Amino acid sequence: MGMSKAMRQTLEQSGRAGVARGEAGRDPASDEACGPFREHQGTGSAMPRAGAGTLLEAALTRENLQAAWKRVKVNKGAAGVDGLDIEHTQRLLQTTWPRIRQELLEGKYRPMPVRRVMIPKPDGSQRELGIPTVTDRLIQQALLQVLQPLIDPTFSEHSHGFRPGRSAHDAVKAARAYVQSGKRVVVDVDLSKFFDRVNHDILMDRLCKRIPDKAALRLIRAYLNAGIMDGGVKVERHLGTPQGGPLSPLLANVLLDEVDKALQARGYGFARYADDCNVYVGSMKAGERVIAWLRKLYGKLKLQINEAKSAVCSALGRKFLGYELWVAKGREVKCKVAQKAMSTFKARIRQLTSRSAGRSMEQVVQRLRPYLLGWKAYFGLAQTPKVWRELDEWLRHRLRAIQLKQWRRGTTMHRELLKLGATPTVARHVAANGRCWWRNSAMALNTVLTLAWFDGLGLPRLS
Repeated sequence: MGMSKAMRQTLEQSGRAGVARGEAGRDPASDEACGPFREHQGTGSAMPRAGAGTLLEAALTRENLQAAWKRVKVNKGAAGVDGLDIEHTQRLLQTTWPRIRQELLEGKYRPMPVRRVMIPKPDGSQRELGIPTVTDRLIQQALLQVLQPLIDPTFSEHSHGFRPGRSAHDAVKAARAYVQSGKRVVVDVDLSKFFDRVNHDILMDRLCKRIPDKAALRLIRAYLNAGIMDGGVKVERHLGTPQGGPLSPLLANVLLDEVDKALQARGYGFARYADDCNVYVGSMKAGERVIAWLRKLYGKLKLQINEAKSAVCSALGRKFLGYELWVAKGREVKCKVAQKAMSTFKARIRQLTSRSAGRSMEQVVQRLRPYLLGWKAYFGLAQTPKVWRELDEWLRHRLRAIQLKQWRRGTTMHRELLKLGATPTVARHVAANGRCWWRNSAMALNTVLTLAWFDGLGLPRLS
């Protein structure tokens, strides 16, 4: 039985389906977000009608839950502290959902602690994630689909992270426009462990000003107080909104919007994506004034600026969301991939194409495909065609070396190259230098393992 059918049956059996229990009128069920003016893939929608009940009741309607379940399934994700994955949770909810829904409406539901997962970062540090159970991810997603259309229109236009219809590309484009206009100094602010230091009382105070529903506020507070399970021990938390739950990005934007509005009121040009905020000014002196003022603003929210990663400096060459800005001919400001992001890319490619992994070339390419396509999509704003070509050449050079190592012996190389259409001279030359993997994987071999050959394997081109 599918989740949609199960939800329909359990709600009808419990006598809670329909307008009588506050079911909100909404657009046809969808797993896409419905903002006030446009649809956006990723969050869903459930705007309640006037008189149709509370926001929490709107979140728990059949259509909204179906849309939320679709989004949870698409996002996949690991099991929480209960050890139940999506399939097991689906079967369990067929019998337990009426009780859970009643507890939610009565304010008696208590979320389970999130499971702590530490994710290594390229600089050697770790990022903490909190993985809720699948049931709690469903409830959070359903609540997000009601709250986002209500709250998002009130955010600053300079905020681009985790919002319908916005992306990191919008933040980078805004940064480029500010620098092009002559604001060549950036106040680059990095908050120290932002998601771990969110003050619950301050956040709830800001939410109370935006959400006119005490039941929804109680549920959000319950999620903030759920705690973290670490090594089988529950750790109580009075600070932080651990990354990993659907609600965390929206809550972060609610808290940081106060600083956005203050910057906007003074007419500063800035771009924010999550906890990364860049303010663009015309001089170093102005930048020093801005960062001193921001320290006070963030201090009122009990947040701390990471002084080691923050700076007032030239906007050119300063990394922002993986990009750097540079000046081309005609004084046009353009984007390129930051050096750190480029190093991370090459390190990941080396990992995915390890020559000792024992996979066929087809398997290597299939493993590369999702990473290359995702990387190309994210860095599509980069205006450096020569760099893209060089990366393509480097990657194909590496794959040719892997192919030679897989053939191993000179006789095998000679035979396989002839099968691929190599001339006897080329086949003999490559086979005679069979142990020189890297040096031998260029020049003559390029005439056999060509661009068309890699295209046939399905290897994406970056250029």
